[in-house]
Amino acid sequence: MLSYSVIMFLAAALLLGFGVAIYRGRTDLIHQYHQTKVRDRAAYGRAFGKAMLVCALAPLLSGIIGLFADSKPIGMSSVAVLLFGLIIGIARIVSVQRKYNNGVF
Repeated sequence: MLSYSVIMFLAAALLLGFGVAIYRGRTDLIHQYHQTKVRDRAAYGRAFGKAMLVCALAPLLSGIIGLFADSKPIGMSSVAVLLFGLIIGIARIVSVQRKYNNGVF
């Protein structure tokens, strides 16, 4: 599961980079269509960046668990952590979109 962990760490690094950039105000990284009704771009960027950091935490934790996966149940728990974390992160992004953009689309 070493290759799985490496892939998860790379994905976490990518999501972390985007999350930090968006948090610091680079809302241009978010598609313009999803910002049509946003008035406070700074608050929107901070909230969206925090949600991206939650999404980055999921593959990071999954990769850490994957390093110690010497049995099938531990490997499956690694995937469960990934899915659960991504569901929470995506739900957080949807709530940010509803709050600042008055809807997801």
